[in-house]
Amino acid sequence: MVGQDLIVCLDPEVNSFVFQQEERLFQCWYPDSFMRIIGADNIITTLGSSHKYIRNLILRLFGPENLRRAMLQDVHRTAQASLLSWLDRPSIELKDAVSSMIFSVTAKKLISYDSLASDGKMWKQFDAFIRGLLAFPIGIPGTAFYKCMQGRKNIMKMLKELIDERKEASGRRGSIDFIDVLLEELNEEKPLISENVALDLIFLLLFASFETTASAITAVVRFLTDNPEALQELAEEHDNIQKRRVDLNSEITWEEYKSMKFTSHVIHEALRLANIAPVMFRKATEDVHIKGFFIPKGSKIMICPSTVHLNPMIYKDPNIFNPWRWKDTAEPTGGASKDFMAFGGGLRLCVGADFAKLQTAIFLHCLVTKYRWKAIKGGTMVLGPGLRFPEGFHIQLFPKP
Repeated sequence: MVGQDLIVCLDPEVNSFVFQQEERLFQCWYPDSFMRIIGADNIITTLGSSHKYIRNLILRLFGPENLRRAMLQDVHRTAQASLLSWLDRPSIELKDAVSSMIFSVTAKKLISYDSLASDGKMWKQFDAFIRGLLAFPIGIPGTAFYKCMQGRKNIMKMLKELIDERKEASGRRGSIDFIDVLLEELNEEKPLISENVALDLIFLLLFASFETTASAITAVVRFLTDNPEALQELAEEHDNIQKRRVDLNSEITWEEYKSMKFTSHVIHEALRLANIAPVMFRKATEDVHIKGFFIPKGSKIMICPSTVHLNPMIYKDPNIFNPWRWKDTAEPTGGASKDFMAFGGGLRLCVGADFAKLQTAIFLHCLVTKYRWKAIKGGTMVLGPGLRFPEGFHIQLFPKP
């Protein structure tokens, strides 16, 4: 499958054990072809104190406190503006439109990038990168994989130029972005990260923050399109939030966001079914015995969350979109459990999980309170190495009466 012998792990308890024993009995590992795409110096490959340090750097941007203080209103305003701009168009390909929307928020916070002022140059390179991401890894000019790698090369060049410009700028004014945070570290007498690590980190955060979340939001809207009862209850929850406001035009508050219980059920159910991160890889650093299985040292392990998420022993009628099931099932504390691994688990639980859920919830709030939609074409979901919509998912947006 990836040019390596693999142990495919389908047991929820073994999966959980592997995650919990990270950096004791197991370490993160991914195939060479994947590492070529995302960069060799990224957070995925760092271990121990280096990984913890980089993770804490990222949480300064994507952690709950900064989401509440600095991100919530930007996400809200961007969702409002994006939906309004889609209103008069006969058809919107939802995933592309949402990807562009999220990229504009994330790129602004990470690198102070203005998508409109730049004519979308970086976004176009990411688009080329994404379209070749799942292609067979043959680097011949004209192939999708070649275009993918060229897209990455061009993005890295743009990021390097941006960092060099920022280094030369003295007394920069304005809001602090993630590049400023990284440059502070690089300017230390003994920096804990290199410039290559900083570049790969920005690249990975830009990519992961919008691509996976755009897939999740598209999946949620797709499921709601076929489930009017769920859509009605979701709309009622958000209408009630608006009715409780003194000023109907006021911006959303953190307390309102945290009160969106059914919205959270909808998001978890969509993530369970969509399996946006279908596989994760680890490598055994010691001989391991568990539940009668023997995992030799050096073995590569592929963990498959979908086999847990679609297990009828855990979830009744697992292929049915049923957000009400989460009223009787505790949502995973901290974002993961042995029965729910949409964001991974253990030390490498997705650092952007809270940001992804925030963006999805706020987008749904803006969507269902002011708009209705109808499906135009597409919407077929294909689960493979990532969630795909081969025909796209085209919708038309209308104002609510």
